[in-house]
Amino acid sequence: MRIPLPVVIGIVVVVIVAGVAAYVLWPRPVAPYALKIWTGGTGGVYYPLGVKLSELLNKYASDVVTASVSTSGASVANMRALAAGDANLVFVQNDIAYYAYKGIYMFNGSKVDIVRGVAVLYPEVVQIVVRADSGIKSIYDLRGKRVAVGAAGSGTAVEAELILRAAGLWATITPQYMDFATAASALKLGQVDAAFVVAGIPTSAVLELSATVPVNLVEVPDEVLSKLVEQGYRFFTRYTVPAGTYTGMTSDVRTVAVMAMLAVRADVPDHVVYTVLKVMFDRLSELREAHARAKDIELAKALQGMPIPLHSGAIRFYQERGISVPPELRP
Repeated sequence: MRIPLPVVIGIVVVVIVAGVAAYVLWPRPVAPYALKIWTGGTGGVYYPLGVKLSELLNKYASDVVTASVSTSGASVANMRALAAGDANLVFVQNDIAYYAYKGIYMFNGSKVDIVRGVAVLYPEVVQIVVRADSGIKSIYDLRGKRVAVGAAGSGTAVEAELILRAAGLWATITPQYMDFATAASALKLGQVDAAFVVAGIPTSAVLELSATVPVNLVEVPDEVLSKLVEQGYRFFTRYTVPAGTYTGMTSDVRTVAVMAMLAVRADVPDHVVYTVLKVMFDRLSELREAHARAKDIELAKALQGMPIPLHSGAIRFYQERGISVPPELRP
């Protein structure tokens, strides 16, 4: 029995149309997202953590991301790379992320409003270092003193000014702009009375100083921290430095800290940010192998000190893990 030609043509057309529709509508594999992670110098903490995070992502989520790592000048450079699109995930101090998002201090005129928060990692401690024999017992004893406040243009210099202004002391001190090593030497020689150092503890420059000149740290009192938070500087968190951290410290000292954190561009897909957090926290024991500072990374503390709105993929992750996301962290 011969099938009429019009029927044959009709069948062929139906088959072709069905094939085209299947090609258009059938889900096809999506290429993994190229995640460009910027860290810091090879001698710091950001770089080994970034390398390990990229290894974990490439091992456990290669169908979602292909992660690569770059060294950098750390926080400020990373924010600028994020703005330029050279990076899409970065390690950064939370205070620097805040300044970039607001377009203030070193980002005045170059606001990075595309940045979004991912997770807070570990503390960078604000240490107001004095000689143990200085007689300086309180932050208010810095009135009229010479204070090393960090290198010019640095995050430390901004933090020192914010804290001293909140204490009502900025106009009364003589600020000296010095890096940590120079400040430690000046403190040893009696050229300054106190020095601000913002870093993980123990800090090598302070350790070396205390080996020859016993030191102490000055407390940042509750009223100063409360005023900073009231002024909108939510990136400051309470931190206690244990007695014996440096030679000369005979008791615990309550101070404040800024936090290392992960930040991302707002245009990174939600599922990518979600995957980064899932891999990081599900494989936290492996991430902690990279550096001792990673022991402070905890899911329960991942939003403490977060200064900018979260990425929507991060919000989804935290909500699924039962962590409440405050209204101020929602874009």
